[in-house]
Amino acid sequence: MRRRRVNRVATISMHTSPLDQPGTGDAGGMNVYIVESAKRLAQLGVEVEIFTRQTARDMPPVAELAPGVLVRHVTAGPYEELDRGDLPGQLCAFLSGVLRTEAMYDPGRYDVIHSHYWLSGQVGWLAKERWGVPLVHTMHTMAKVKNLLLADDDKPEPQARVIGEEQVVEIADRLVANTDAEAQELIDLYHAPADRVAVVNPGVNLTVFQPSSQGAARQRLGLPQNAHVLLFVGRIQPLKAPDVLLRAAARMLIEDPSLRERLVVACVGGPSGNGLSRPSLLVDLAAELGISDVVRLAPPAPQHELADWYRAADVTVVPSHNESFGLVALESQACGTPVAAASVGGLRTAVSDGISGVLVDGHDPHEWATVLRRFVTMPRWRDSLSSGARAHAAAFGWSATAARLMDTYAGALANLHRMPVAVNS
Repeated sequence: MRRRRVNRVATISMHTSPLDQPGTGDAGGMNVYIVESAKRLAQLGVEVEIFTRQTARDMPPVAELAPGVLVRHVTAGPYEELDRGDLPGQLCAFLSGVLRTEAMYDPGRYDVIHSHYWLSGQVGWLAKERWGVPLVHTMHTMAKVKNLLLADDDKPEPQARVIGEEQVVEIADRLVANTDAEAQELIDLYHAPADRVAVVNPGVNLTVFQPSSQGAARQRLGLPQNAHVLLFVGRIQPLKAPDVLLRAAARMLIEDPSLRERLVVACVGGPSGNGLSRPSLLVDLAAELGISDVVRLAPPAPQHELADWYRAADVTVVPSHNESFGLVALESQACGTPVAAASVGGLRTAVSDGISGVLVDGHDPHEWATVLRRFVTMPRWRDSLSSGARAHAAAFGWSATAARLMDTYAGALANLHRMPVAVNS
């Protein structure tokens, strides 16, 4: 029996839209993943329709993201952003909108469902059973993993999410893990059958994120040419631990006050998740530490501007308590800027320790200050890491991600879990 070709994928991203700007709200690496992989799948001849919740009354029902990629806005709840804790109450409404869309067409419109994050997996579960097609699911983050690695001031994920994730793992025909480590977490913590777990590394847009003049980037961003720039990019929340960078910078200035004339601590992003309860966290912390004069805060930036931030930096700092992969680290390295990252989760894959950057155990600001001082005081070592960063990132392209996803979809179709499906050769 020949494998049935995948012609159209229903991608479900309930809680965040691929059209949202990464770096604030619930938009982050997952948004980038969905957008970039969808574009590359379309280039392979696969149509992708992305279902997401409508968050403004004036949004069109359907928007073209790229040739072959549509975004469908589903009405579910009020036309405004909702806290993720309130979204389970809109699952039925969102599912109804997804099912109504499919019912407008002839049967068999979608060949595969690919859901992202556990809420979308719940929707995909029921759509799978209604349509008789396989469900492929990507966790992106997992409650059990997050709860094992909480920041001191973070809140644990609720048991309802844990149960929801367990249900999705049980029903999904394929589970996509970003790294081998994440695949093992699915197997060990969620008892996922190993033969249903596929490892698909995310990629980086090597056309946008590429090396260029550091001086020109600093001029465009208004940064001093002789500055020592330590960069954080991401959502401002306890999980991402931007406070570790600020505390490390304060320690560096205590140990060497002469650095104050040239040190710039740049943080690009906006409050998200638990960080929304303290939107002025970094401003307040900088004042408390006495480093307000060296801290520069910038809002989330589009990709072309974000690439300039990476190029302008001496090092990108990723001190997260957990990352399923760490796209920021990969983007930075693609621009030729090495990374200092916490040795957790997918960052152990995204960063080649000692070659493209440095992996740091724990979150002790003293330890981070010691590592970051090397980037400031050892330019030849930093240049060596910069070369390694470019080479490491070059191995991760979104085209390879899309090709691996195609294999995963085809495998899910060939071995549809639990429910038989009519296959037309």
